[in-house]
Amino acid sequence: MSADAVFPQNDFGDYIQAWAESLSQVLGQIAAVVVPCTPLGEAPAELPPAAENDLWIVCTCSGGLRGEESFRIPGSSAIRLAQRFMSEAENPETPLTPEHHQAVVEFFGQVAGIVASAIKPRVGEVQFRLDPASGAASWPPSSTFWLRAGGDDSPPLLLETQLSAALVAALRADRPEAAPQIAGQSLPPRVRSPEEPGSQLGLLMDVELAMTLRFGGRQLSLREILEFCPGTVVELDRQVDEPVDLLLHGKLVARGEVVVVDGNYGLRVTEVVAAGS
Repeated sequence: MSADAVFPQNDFGDYIQAWAESLSQVLGQIAAVVVPCTPLGEAPAELPPAAENDLWIVCTCSGGLRGEESFRIPGSSAIRLAQRFMSEAENPETPLTPEHHQAVVEFFGQVAGIVASAIKPRVGEVQFRLDPASGAASWPPSSTFWLRAGGDDSPPLLLETQLSAALVAALRADRPEAAPQIAGQSLPPRVRSPEEPGSQLGLLMDVELAMTLRFGGRQLSLREILEFCPGTVVELDRQVDEPVDLLLHGKLVARGEVVVVDGNYGLRVTEVVAAGS
């Protein structure tokens, strides 16, 4: 592993470091020894490519931070992590069962709790909701980093995590002026200056945000949903000549008319929704 692979301690490196230190802390509690964990800006050489036996977890942030984060744990690391958490003998050849899957989610729940406490002094209360997933997240990642834990006397535990554009924007907007924070220590208060609004806004100008078109909606009973079959037509609560909604991470920002641009759907904005409306 090259020295320049270590994740840079600028931008939102303190958040990445909080995850690394929290992961190290929980692993250390399980093993009763110190388990170092390093955040990396480049994929480690030992990381296997994505495979069907990988374990995926989606983390949704709310409260002081809003956005999404996904974790990919290679199958070999996932089974060893689950076996440690469940106090089983380590055997990387063991198939990953639903019980192992749930154990890994619970493990990350403990890690997320420590992360939330670590970043609370700077961003306030943050809730992390962890959900198992069948594969990569549907939203496009804005930033990717890797964590490498242990590895001195056994193969390292590896994972890849991706941050959504919304989470990256929130982290950059709340970036502290002081040194990075690690789990178990207090983050310094955020220092604000008169020039901050303009400079912080400039940091966000190149962040890509996921937009969604909403054509309408309808409430259905569970019975109606269970009766779905190929050819079922669901009538929405909106006429074809009514404008459609443009959503930014679930929040209405504009309305407009659907158009076709070079064979792709597009939106001609007819109304920009004022903030707070």
